[in-house]
Amino acid sequence: MAKTPDELPDDVDALKALLIDAYARLSGADALIEHLQLEIEKMKRNMHGQRSERSQCLIDQMELQLEELAAARGEDVAKDELAGKTIGVQAFVRRKPEQRRVFPEDLPHRRIVHPAPTSCPCCGGTRLSKLGEVVTKTLDVIPRQWFLTEHVREKFSCRHCETITEPPAPFHVISRGYAGPSLLAMILVEKYANHQPLNRQSEQYEREGITIPVSTMADHVGACTAVLMPIYELIKAHVFAADRIHGDDTTVPVLAKTKTRIARLWTYVRDDQPFGGKDPPAAVYFYSPDRRGEHPGEHLAKYSGILQADAYAGFKGIYRAEREAGPIVEAACWAHGRRKLFELADIASKLRDSKKRLVISPIAYEAVQKIDAIFAAERAIRGLSIEERLAARQCDIAPMVQNLLAWMTAERAKLSSASDTAKALDYMLTRTEAFTRFLNDGRICLTNNAAERALRGIALGRKSWLFVGSDRGGDRAAVILSMIQTCKMNDVDPQAWLADILGRIADHKITDLASLLPWNWRREIRQAA
Repeated sequence: MAKTPDELPDDVDALKALLIDAYARLSGADALIEHLQLEIEKMKRNMHGQRSERSQCLIDQMELQLEELAAARGEDVAKDELAGKTIGVQAFVRRKPEQRRVFPEDLPHRRIVHPAPTSCPCCGGTRLSKLGEVVTKTLDVIPRQWFLTEHVREKFSCRHCETITEPPAPFHVISRGYAGPSLLAMILVEKYANHQPLNRQSEQYEREGITIPVSTMADHVGACTAVLMPIYELIKAHVFAADRIHGDDTTVPVLAKTKTRIARLWTYVRDDQPFGGKDPPAAVYFYSPDRRGEHPGEHLAKYSGILQADAYAGFKGIYRAEREAGPIVEAACWAHGRRKLFELADIASKLRDSKKRLVISPIAYEAVQKIDAIFAAERAIRGLSIEERLAARQCDIAPMVQNLLAWMTAERAKLSSASDTAKALDYMLTRTEAFTRFLNDGRICLTNNAAERALRGIALGRKSWLFVGSDRGGDRAAVILSMIQTCKMNDVDPQAWLADILGRIADHKITDLASLLPWNWRREIRQAA
């Protein structure tokens, strides 16, 4: 129970005991947040004159750690509220709304009046008298145009029984939050699609006259992740329901005390368009703190089908025939095989580097030309049905592949095992079964480029956001990236989709959540237009 100044004891030891007791009641996360805030302020005060790069880097790291703690706390609170759990809070003196949320006076307002009942829900009487209005304000945004949305709920009293009624309060993604769904969608898209960290977004909004602290935005990110988790699970189920998927991973630096450690973001992509499939494409992401082979084993624990991927050793365990979920068939990527040879035959790059002597491998150069001919023939049958692709491959492409492998085997016999060209040839020759499997199955693609395209944005974004703040931050990134990438693959604007979904997911039937998936949402929007 909070005490007023008059109720505090005069004895110093008693005051110390009260202080220790109050601090002990703080949760670990709250105590750490207060500690980080204090350390940041101390470092800022101790920096006289020009700021050193080392000190500024430490401040940036601690501020990102603070953001991660706030996002994790917001995610936990949202999960508890969705599960119907009660949340205990410490006693505090509530501030007036005007002091807590001060918006610019010249901000445009949009007034939405919710219709009042025409009769008393208690007794059915129709003699209703208006008592006033209950106004709930939410801060929302149209790109580069800020405005306030006022949800007005008129209150009425019944002349017969004096019962006071009003419409129910509108749903907020964040409990007691003031951020509207369009604002939340913009924050998520800026962070995960446009690679703008929250501190840069906060600075940008400040220049536009709107103050949103980084910690508040981090709370928003965590809460939105918890709310959108059912959609993520549906996307994941859709991807792993495919007969064939693409898989790949990329590095993600993670903030640590001394230096960043290297984690991984994995993606699995469903794209049936190359063989004329009607099912919509989708991508799902997973985060792991390292690249051990057990992670893809967990991701694909219930999957059985065809996996197109590179020759990563960690995938060997999932290709075992005795898997409980059924066998996963390996399909190799010709782009990876070609890349190793192309590096040895790339004349243009060697000409650009004047310090290097122009030395290319004639065997690698000829191999690339033969592989490019196979790629050209494969491009001609893209989009055809499974049967048509299979027939064309058996007739036209299979002889080219057999000729290539025979030629590579003969050339390999002339090379030393230490030769770079020999190693590039061995990459394909030791995996001929996986490389030639596409000749007998019209569903298999020649390359794993679908997964590499899904990771391209992350590779480019690393230069902007540098690292994720924690392992939980990596998990949140995987959830939101899955939805953003799936929207892009289905020609859906991620920001428009997120704004609409966040605004109505709470009132949507849980048995009909599939209608909110990007491809179904796009169909619904087109039909409404």
